Amino acid sequence: MIKNIIFDLGGVLLNIDFQRTYQAFEKLGAIEFPAIYSKNKQTSLFDDFEIGKISADIFRHVLKEELKLKISNEEFDDAWNALLLDLPKSRLDFIEHIKKTHRVFLFSNTNEIHLKAFFRICQQEYGMNSLARYFDKEYYSCRFGKRKPDPDAFKIIVSENNIKPSETLFIDDTLQHVQGAQQAELQAIHLTQDKTIFDVIER
Repeated sequence: MIKNIIFDLGGVLLNIDFQRTYQAFEKLGAIEFPAIYSKNKQTSLFDDFEIGKISADIFRHVLKEELKLKISNEEFDDAWNALLLDLPKSRLDFIEHIKKTHRVFLFSNTNEIHLKAFFRICQQEYGMNSLARYFDKEYYSCRFGKRKPDPDAFKIIVSENNIKPSETLFIDDTLQHVQGAQQAELQAIHLTQDKTIFDVIER
């Protein structure tokens, strides 16, 4: 019996579109950007940024050097954040409904630039600066120090919250992350592009 649900953020709750960031960087002159950053594969620079190992300033500097871009930090951030779209209220309402009968958690691979932009979306759309009211606990990789698909990340979440893997469902739109959760003995669902959380969880 499932008693706990861990949700991914981007592509599950928050709508995202990587093509928008590719196009934004291409307009700035970085046509090779998709080769080093995608939903399924990225270089160690991005991994380090996602676990808080390097600062936003270092990340910007190194990537601008690598892409040979002479742009401001604001221009960089605008392109980097272009993939972040909207957060449908119907999904938040659904989480609120689920929370009445389950413990619910959020686990997102993200970075400080995206996270600040996401919190701005929360503020602009709903007048709140985080999703804390909807979840028992939020785990953002850049502050957690662990990222998916590392099975140890899931084990820490399970241990910290005194929950059982066999009673915990993880939902993510990236197959590698689902496999990482399964290695930690959680039940997991790969949310494909043709489905939403409404299709995989009974109301």
